[in-house]
Amino acid sequence: MSGEVGTKSLGNTTERASRASLRSEKLKAVSTRTPLVAAPDTPFRDGLRRMQQAGGDPLLVCDGERVVGIVTERDVLRKALGKQVDGDSPIETVMTPDPQTLALDATVGDAMELMDRGGYRNLPVVDEEGNVAGVVRQQDILEYVAEAFPQEILNLPPRPHQLMEAPEGA
Repeated sequence: MSGEVGTKSLGNTTERASRASLRSEKLKAVSTRTPLVAAPDTPFRDGLRRMQQAGGDPLLVCDGERVVGIVTERDVLRKALGKQVDGDSPIETVMTPDPQTLALDATVGDAMELMDRGGYRNLPVVDEEGNVAGVVRQQDILEYVAEAFPQEILNLPPRPHQLMEAPEGA
């Protein structure tokens, strides 16, 4: 069904979007979220508290402006929960070091491909100098697609195999 057209909402503007053009959209249109950032020596309990206050957002661990690691809910569950991780220990003991990153001018398609290939739910975004510029989450991409094709999304049955017995409405 390539080439189908839907309505895409970008800020206060509305434009027509095809499924093909959606994949080539730049990441800056998908997520303008300011990332949570912490130094490698930040105490684990402080980093965890910040993640909780932000509703589970990932924490980018940066040395200056450079991303050196990421802490996600998955990291907390796998590396800290049920283990004797001291709350005063540095966040770098729980982080995933040297995470994959995306350039600021990368596309939604690039993000989807990297997330799929690596099994990532969150990816740091860096500028042309390699400094932290943001973070993109799978949720951001899903919300963006839902906004781009509201009629298609809202008209899907709750279960894809479900067929309506009779049309609804008058």
